[in-house]
Amino acid sequence: MDVTSFGIDHNRLLRGIYVSRKDTVGDGVLTTFDVRMKEPNREMVMDTSVMHTIEHLMATFFRGHDQWADKTIYVGPMGCRTGMYVIFKGDLESKDVAPIMADAYRYMAEFTGEIPAAKAEMCGNYLDHNLEITKIECRKFLEEVLEQIKEENMVYPRQQV
Repeated sequence: MDVTSFGIDHNRLLRGIYVSRKDTVGDGVLTTFDVRMKEPNREMVMDTSVMHTIEHLMATFFRGHDQWADKTIYVGPMGCRTGMYVIFKGDLESKDVAPIMADAYRYMAEFTGEIPAAKAEMCGNYLDHNLEITKIECRKFLEEVLEQIKEENMVYPRQQV
């Protein structure tokens, strides 16, 4: 079984931005990023309402961005609730997306107003959002990780055998 994330030592995984996988589609490459906001099995996971709000805000940010809208394929939460998956067109590395990811988290940390698409006709669970806690979580990740990102926050720790 070749599932990239199962080969990562989650006991040593730090918060950061990691290349989860690269897939060739036609003559192009899609790069999946693991945007890990919580240290697995060592920090409390995020509430589903926070993950849901991040999904709406992050998707809105990237899909409305002049340079990243056409490169953005997918934004979605991890089932373990420790982070997000983001898929971009292109053969990219963590260092390539770190600046725009910091911009996205700054956008979410400072967001005011109505959460985009949080209406019954636009969302399957429109009441499950929490903007205030989302802003706190995004500010924490931005200040503690993204604004001072290091190599160890961009390279997966492999399982030791």
